Amino acid sequence: MSATAVHSLWTTAATAADPISKIDAPKIEYGQLAPTLIVVGAAVIGVLIEAAVPRKSRYYAQMFVATVSLAAAFAAVVALAADGYATTKAGIAAMGALAVDGPALFLQGTILLTALVALFTFAERRLDPMAHGNRVDSFAAQAGAVPGSDAEKRAVKAGFTTTEVFPLLMFAVAGMLVFPAANDLLTLFVALEVFSLPLYLLCALARRKRLMSQEAAVKYFLLGAFASAFTLFGIALLYGYAGSMSYATIAQVVDGTVQDVTPALAGTMGNDALLLVGAALLVMGLLFKVGAVPFHMWTPDVYQGAPTPVTGFMAAATKVAAFGALLRVLYVVLPGLRWDWRPVMWAVAIVTMLAGAIVAITQTDIKRLLAYSSIAHAGFILAGVIAANPEGISSVLFYLAAYSFVTVGAFAVVTLVRDAGGEATHLSRWAGLGRRSPLTAAVFAVFLLAFAGIPLTSGFAGKFAVFKAAAEGGAVPLVVIGVISSAIAAFFYIRVIVLMFFSEPRPEGPTVAVPSPLTMTAIAVGVAVTLVLGVAPQYFLDLAGDAGVFVR
Repeated sequence: MSATAVHSLWTTAATAADPISKIDAPKIEYGQLAPTLIVVGAAVIGVLIEAAVPRKSRYYAQMFVATVSLAAAFAAVVALAADGYATTKAGIAAMGALAVDGPALFLQGTILLTALVALFTFAERRLDPMAHGNRVDSFAAQAGAVPGSDAEKRAVKAGFTTTEVFPLLMFAVAGMLVFPAANDLLTLFVALEVFSLPLYLLCALARRKRLMSQEAAVKYFLLGAFASAFTLFGIALLYGYAGSMSYATIAQVVDGTVQDVTPALAGTMGNDALLLVGAALLVMGLLFKVGAVPFHMWTPDVYQGAPTPVTGFMAAATKVAAFGALLRVLYVVLPGLRWDWRPVMWAVAIVTMLAGAIVAITQTDIKRLLAYSSIAHAGFILAGVIAANPEGISSVLFYLAAYSFVTVGAFAVVTLVRDAGGEATHLSRWAGLGRRSPLTAAVFAVFLLAFAGIPLTSGFAGKFAVFKAAAEGGAVPLVVIGVISSAIAAFFYIRVIVLMFFSEPRPEGPTVAVPSPLTMTAIAVGVAVTLVLGVAPQYFLDLAGDAGVFVR
């Protein structure tokens, strides 16, 4: 048969059915997606700057683009919230891919502010002594050079810097903005990859202790790849069960209110194994990102090996994004499975709180100590997730906002305490820091007390809100265990404070570097937020309360 005959057959078939001319163009609400679009645009511009701008000017160009875009994206979030998209106008945008509602906007605002503060620690260039007359930052001179090789020495001598960290940061932030707002499983997975891959790279870029940094990145990458695979497998099984990727449709199939049941759907709807295994695998991938036990093994190694500014950003922003996604999956997709997921989450929360607090006591490295403390905090936040009531959502939102600023601030302080080998992270080196540098030690003490949940700090307001929501949701035993874990955790935070203020400083101890205004700003913002949310939390609790309704 000739080509023309085939072609005429095609055209006849097309005219007969005429479906081709009716493909609808996608409807995208650009205004509602503005925060994400601004950040993605900035990331792309950052890549172009790397390609087109001369080496000397890249740092300033990147810094300018990143700062302006994060501020603009935050302004866009505030404008959307002021316009009523958090409450009355909340809805689904981008053909059902993204939700624009209270929790999404609240978490996006938190992520953007956290990223802006973390950006200042990324851009810090006064902590290390100058190398060959050039100011250096926390990142490797040339990431591709083998550690210790001649190529690396040449790169340091030439004064190279890895300014690519700025576009990588922006891509990570873009993924994190989409992750808690995703309204179908494919968008969720794409967002997960978009923010994970830049983080794997950022972890490997430390200037000092490069092998340890690369090891951390490889561990994170391998375990993260496993977790992504589990998530994807869970998504496939849920799709097989419900015949749809959309959160709303899956929720309807789960609780049996779906309208048009096709024969294929009728066949899979009765198969609970698909649903239970799929939900378990999906939640497992999210718990990995959160750092909950037993999916926490990467946390201490990665936090210790990654460059400290990256650790601070990762510890704060990843938790916010992942908990946002976890809340949406449990409250929007699987509310019909509540009796199945709550007992499992109970167990995870209890183990996470206790393991994080108990193992932290044995740590001798400040970054590992903060890593285990972040695992314990994941357990406390899970208590709010388990509450399964509106207070649960708003308390988790408040806790995440409070926790993220304390975390970025604490890691910013860690970057200041230095000796000849770079950062002095071993706890013994911090002995007597309060006498050598009273201000630095006092600021760090404020952050530690906030982690411990001492009254008049943001940590207390957050823990109180989460535990109150859990108790109202009927999880009283969980709250009791949470309070016991908090007491165990308070021991090792206060031990560090005692070490700093009541030990004799060693003559060969570390020095406290004087940072540029960038890191000072990051630390000052952390202290301010910690004290404001601790002394007068009510406005922010109300804000989280108003934002705590998911659009169905």
